[in-house]
Amino acid sequence: MTAFARLSRLVHTVRYLRPGQIVGRLWFRLYRPRPQLGPAPPLRVCAESSVTPAAREPSMIAADQFRLLGQTVDLGSVGGWQAPQLSYLLRYNLHYFDDLNAAGCGQRRDRHAPLIERWVAENPPAAGVGWEPYPTSLRMVNWVKWALAGNELPNTAVHSLAIQARQMRRRMEHHLLGNHLFSNAKALVHAGCYFDGPEARSWRTTGLAVIARELNEQILTDGGQFERSPMYHALAFEDLLDLLNLARVFPSCIQPAVAKAWAEVASRMWRWLRVMCHPDGEVSHFNDSVRGVAPAPRELDAYAQRLGLAEPAPLQSVEHLPESGYIRLQCGEAVLLIDVAAIGPDYLPGHAHADTLSFELSMGKERVLVNSGIDRYGVDAERLRQRGTAAHNTVSVNGLDSSEVWSGFRVARRARPEALSVTQDGEAVSVECAHGGYRRLPGRVTHHRRWRLSHEGLEVRDRLEGDFAGAQAHYHLAPAVEAGPNDGLMIGPQRVARWEVSGGQADWVQSRYHPQFGLALPSRQLTVAIDSQSRSATLHLRWP
Repeated sequence: MTAFARLSRLVHTVRYLRPGQIVGRLWFRLYRPRPQLGPAPPLRVCAESSVTPAAREPSMIAADQFRLLGQTVDLGSVGGWQAPQLSYLLRYNLHYFDDLNAAGCGQRRDRHAPLIERWVAENPPAAGVGWEPYPTSLRMVNWVKWALAGNELPNTAVHSLAIQARQMRRRMEHHLLGNHLFSNAKALVHAGCYFDGPEARSWRTTGLAVIARELNEQILTDGGQFERSPMYHALAFEDLLDLLNLARVFPSCIQPAVAKAWAEVASRMWRWLRVMCHPDGEVSHFNDSVRGVAPAPRELDAYAQRLGLAEPAPLQSVEHLPESGYIRLQCGEAVLLIDVAAIGPDYLPGHAHADTLSFELSMGKERVLVNSGIDRYGVDAERLRQRGTAAHNTVSVNGLDSSEVWSGFRVARRARPEALSVTQDGEAVSVECAHGGYRRLPGRVTHHRRWRLSHEGLEVRDRLEGDFAGAQAHYHLAPAVEAGPNDGLMIGPQRVARWEVSGGQADWVQSRYHPQFGLALPSRQLTVAIDSQSRSATLHLRWP
């Protein structure tokens, strides 16, 4: 890439940022407040007991051993909490303390209190990765939730929690916004309710003000979290359920009108999550989205029910989430999830992929066509590949991405959906949409796509308007699906589908599927070369 191209990419990235993000980033780097080490405020008496929160899978496998992001970490052998040989994300996860509230946590209770005390002893205030705002936010909430479940925080941890809250109030991530800032505010509200007195009230007031503003900003009218990642939506849904749980325990700290407004938003978020899950009960893989980071949807369902939220209305055969930009179609056992979304908020596209007009398909509880998911964060070439267009069920032109994803969390010029229509013909449903992400190319290419789902099968037609050297439609099979002879697909032990391509040259190539962090499964990808003369190709999937 030439110097001019790099400068252009940077300009097209920065132009979308809010001024506060740019100034805030500089301020965040320069402002390093000293920790305030005074005594902790008194603890508040609980008015009610908390309900059991959503549980993640256990991560603590022995006294000093953890299974995180697909890797086993031994605190003793790696040299402690700040081990430089571990990835930044892995170190972050060490400091979250998710295991305190994970499945079966009661069986590991005798390990948890010593672990908390060890963390306090080995992580002096404001020193190291563990004191950065995001891991501090998650740890603060996990400690409070653990205490509200009937466990006793050690005195050293109570003092540390107050120091963390003081530091958090002065180090909120206003320069990042999004889920980070919301997590910061949630942590302050938890500390502000757990402790009593004027100082605790100031934490709570700050956190509640940010939550009120950010809920309005981050949760769209259709219930979706604005970064348009099902995984981050599930995390945001858990955040709001935790706040509702806190309002139940400390009703004098959170006004009933506030809790009622939270419950209304949570109900919309709950239904959105139902729409964006496959029949196997797990989230779809649009943008940064995989299993194992947020609690499983079934756990969030049970949590919402324990908190008394009304069950969402049953899903219809056509579900359109207009503000988020997703469509779910169901015809018999076939479920089709379609991405006709913007990549996310313009000023916060860090978890976006170049996946515009991609889709995923399930038959019953078997996934058939999948976006390839992610197994890492960071800035390496594999992270870039996983965010790229070719890793998704959509079309790449001239070997380029529909949106200019770069680095680990950056996007320059972006694809924007246009000309969306949804039509129904009997039991068949057609969705048409286009995007202009390739208009930045000399040939000014526009990608048009039409999906038609019926009881007989699925038809996906791509048409490219403009001039291009080469283009490919990518279709990624789930690892369990076998491409058999005679153009057949084996979907589970009893289902068979037939595939056919018209207007393009089909080829099978090896690919990889990443259903969770740290996991890469071999899979197959059907690529369809779209001729620059005909400029269109259609995939036909037919089932009995």
